[in-house]
Amino acid sequence: MPNARHTTLEWDDLRRELGKVEKPARYTGGEINSVHKDPSTVDVRFALAFPDAYEVGASHIGSHILYDILNSREDTACERAFAPWVDMEALLRRKGWPLYTLESYTALSEFDIVGFSLQYELTYTNVLAMLDLGGIPLRGVDRGVDDPLVIAGGPCAMAPEPLSPFMDAFALGDGEELVGDIVDVYKQWKDSPHRTREGLLASLGDVRGVYVPSLYQVSYGPDGTISSVEPDRVVSRRVLKTLEGAPFPREPVIPLIPPIHDRAVVEIFRGCTQGCRFCQAGMLYRPVREREMESVEAMARDILERSGYDEVSLVSLSSADYSRIIDLVKRLLKESPCGARVSLPSLRVDSFSVGLAEMIGGSAKSGLTLAPEAGTQRMRDAINKKVTEDEVKEAAKAAFAAGYSHIKLYFMIGLPKETDEDVLGIARLAQIVRQIGRDAGRRPTVVVSVSGFVPKPHTPFQWEAAVMPEELARRQRLLRGALRGPGLEYRYHEADLTQLEAVFARGDRRLAEPLEAAFRKGLRFDAWPDQFSASAWRDVFAECGVDITYYAHRERGADEVLPWDHLSSGVSKSFLWAEREKSLSLLTTPDCRSGECCACGVCPDLGVSVSLAKGGGQS
Repeated sequence: MPNARHTTLEWDDLRRELGKVEKPARYTGGEINSVHKDPSTVDVRFALAFPDAYEVGASHIGSHILYDILNSREDTACERAFAPWVDMEALLRRKGWPLYTLESYTALSEFDIVGFSLQYELTYTNVLAMLDLGGIPLRGVDRGVDDPLVIAGGPCAMAPEPLSPFMDAFALGDGEELVGDIVDVYKQWKDSPHRTREGLLASLGDVRGVYVPSLYQVSYGPDGTISSVEPDRVVSRRVLKTLEGAPFPREPVIPLIPPIHDRAVVEIFRGCTQGCRFCQAGMLYRPVREREMESVEAMARDILERSGYDEVSLVSLSSADYSRIIDLVKRLLKESPCGARVSLPSLRVDSFSVGLAEMIGGSAKSGLTLAPEAGTQRMRDAINKKVTEDEVKEAAKAAFAAGYSHIKLYFMIGLPKETDEDVLGIARLAQIVRQIGRDAGRRPTVVVSVSGFVPKPHTPFQWEAAVMPEELARRQRLLRGALRGPGLEYRYHEADLTQLEAVFARGDRRLAEPLEAAFRKGLRFDAWPDQFSASAWRDVFAECGVDITYYAHRERGADEVLPWDHLSSGVSKSFLWAEREKSLSLLTTPDCRSGECCACGVCPDLGVSVSLAKGGGQS
């Protein structure tokens, strides 16, 4: 642990050492639009901690939103910290320096609240490293009244049990209102004369959308499954009923080095009701809530003028589904300042989306990305991906006619009930797309990017077993053999990485022990292939007596208590099970925005009217 005497670092000390690490600008701070407040003028100091490299965290829109909200409060100062790369961690430990925030070079241990963003299960070892480097006791039971309140939000907070011993609380759902409620509770507790940490956690447990794991006791049966969770009380995620008027940063922090998404960003709507059965985000972020076109346009102009960016990205889970997307794009292209470009990061597999891409200036250089997800109609029906082969062909024809020559196709393998024929169907579809390009007079490049299926919590496939890594690797080899030839490129995720993700995605509190053991062995940045060590993780699980198969490769029963059952996304468990059963019969469920209500439970459970959740058609 860093030397506790160093709670604030001096710039001159840092400057002399940062030249010894890769990308020192990750650690200097001083970005345009960053906020610097005098800590003596505020009541609460809040550190936003992102457990991945600076370039990744600097692109995270949720962190930008919370940073803006918290710093807009006169009583709060919010600062940022990111996971230091392995060379910087070594430097901090060698010098006895703590992990610090970029705004004031202050140790995390000096803050009132430290809030982590959990976007991916393979960042969990980084979370522990950041706590340790920041001078904060790893486990909640070891923290006293003078230690920071450690919380976490993001999609992984909806199934957080492997991290629960290390967190004081989890913020579930939309954070715009919830983060302010947490600060208010903390401020009231801080001002009380007889404060105890137990009292703070009890008060937080009364806030809608806050899960305090220490208030719950988990019991296990003889077979290792969960027998009960006490008290029998469900925590429901917090949801904004509308995005109109919701805070959004119009002066975003501008990174000093290029982030992974180096452009202005406006969230045009939140949620998705297409109902893909593998997709966790599509279930967790329901219902759909759109921003008015005029609001999006004003935000885009403001951000472009105040940031210096020359491109604005209209983000959502499926941007082409925005009800007025054509009108919006036309107005932005016509009226945006500085000749800015428009990008849509998520498009449907249809000619309408290709037309949109052409409208915003797509080219052969930039390429086009489409996601059929599966290679056969049987599998697309099973996962409720409402895309036909004819639609893929029409999209490809439109793309090549528009001048594209580079097309990326996203797929998954290892899906429930998948056969070798389904795997080879991916290669067949890629070859069809390549031939369409040749027939159009192009020299096409078709990139086939394939990820392994992970059964995610709060989805219809949460009961399924992940494919064993040996079998997943066999299917990857089968596909690679079928994709040989000019104009075809094959990219895939390592099978062992997919397995580790499945373990922690479906895990319970008993995984805290191997997680801490992995951290102490120096495992970091597991999502980065050049840092991941499958053998080291296997050793950790063996030493801790953890059966990987039990967590990742075991099918769950209909009546089994799942580790996340006491946390509600608003989508009912009965609906998810019914969707699983429909997948076995290859039955699809329509998008409720254009059809009848599918009775998923979100709207009545979260107090959102069905009419408000629905959107219009394309204009």
